[in-house]
Amino acid sequence: MTSTSPTWRARLERAGERLEELRRWRVSASELGRGLAFLLGALQVADAVVRRMASGVLPLRAMSLVYTTLLSLAPLLAVSFSVLKAFGVHNQVEPALAGFLAPLGPRGAEIAAQMVEFVDNIRVGVLGALGLLLLLYTVVALIQKVEQAFNAIWQVRRARTLLRRFSDYLSVLLVGPLLVFIALGIIASLTSSSLVQTLTAFLPSELVTLAGRLAPFVLLVAAFTFVYLFVPNTRVRLGPALLGAALAALAWQITGWGFATFVAGSTRYAAIYSGFAILILFLIWLYLSWLILLTGSQIAFYVQNPHFIRAQDEAPAPMGAEAEALALALVYRVGLRHRDGAPPPLVDEIARELGVAGDRLEPILERLEAAEIVVHGGQPEGLMPARDIHRTRLDSVVGALRSYDAAALPGAVADLAGELDRSVEAALGERTVADLVGAEVSPEAGR
Repeated sequence: MTSTSPTWRARLERAGERLEELRRWRVSASELGRGLAFLLGALQVADAVVRRMASGVLPLRAMSLVYTTLLSLAPLLAVSFSVLKAFGVHNQVEPALAGFLAPLGPRGAEIAAQMVEFVDNIRVGVLGALGLLLLLYTVVALIQKVEQAFNAIWQVRRARTLLRRFSDYLSVLLVGPLLVFIALGIIASLTSSSLVQTLTAFLPSELVTLAGRLAPFVLLVAAFTFVYLFVPNTRVRLGPALLGAALAALAWQITGWGFATFVAGSTRYAAIYSGFAILILFLIWLYLSWLILLTGSQIAFYVQNPHFIRAQDEAPAPMGAEAEALALALVYRVGLRHRDGAPPPLVDEIARELGVAGDRLEPILERLEAAEIVVHGGQPEGLMPARDIHRTRLDSVVGALRSYDAAALPGAVADLAGELDRSVEAALGERTVADLVGAEVSPEAGR
């Protein structure tokens, strides 16, 4: 009996180590097989999202967006109402609001009607130029706040340029209401009795009924996918965006059903809070909606960038030889794209190719930009060489990471640091970024 105890203890310890390896993404797909690897990936994405949620980051951003939405709700509805009114379909605003507020029960329709009545009474001509500018600024501030939240999820530190903000935000304000109107029109068409009767003649009635019930869900997935693709200032692949949107839409539907059930049975809250009860419930539903939308984007981020799951347990800032190696690798990737005439890469693309987290490259990128080695530019915008790669020496790349104030160091330490710098310069010699990538482009190409 005693001889078997160490064996079982060793097995338990090994099992614990194995579970830790699984949690930290240290097991390759070849060790598990395709099916188990897929399951492991799904579990680790879920684990990463739950940990992100538990850290309070996503809930805090959702709360912030609730506050901004309250300030911007009337101006946003006014702009949307004006756009739809130009096309003669402004009567679709109330059904859209009523659909969003459906979990609030009958009071949701009342709130939607009151909002539309309030917006309809807004007279833009009375506002004047300053009032109109403040109205538009409030709406733009909401869109910008949403972009900042999504950029934070996608580890993007550089926001859109002023010109891109103007064009993109204007597109959202003009096209967004029309897309909502088109979606409502599609739902109305799919649920119309004439269309149902026509389809029933060719298809089973159960299939037609199922299609009618799935139509709102499919359109919700399409709307979430559009948001995940468009809002972050980075390139989001369709597959991860679609998966995140589908899960978020499913969570939104389930949460809406649960919230409606809660509202229907919350008569005691109405007795306590009186007329404020519906306002409190509205704020809670608004918070849950933003939280679900952000969570779907977080899922899409981890699906597209699985190395970030592992990076949560790593030190965020590389140092020493690792930082220098990553700087050379980053410059190599940028120079390679420049040599081949390909679109300039984004930081997260390079991070994905190197298998590191994008935020670990950001401090290195800041040093390289300060040394005028790389710069943001191009169309589409990405990382480009700041000057001719034939004249950008590799020792300057390493030197950008080794900069320090020699005057603040003791004399002996400063001398030793100088010897190290000279040894690096001697090792790299006259080699340039062009030598590193084997470039055969003309020296004028990088000017």
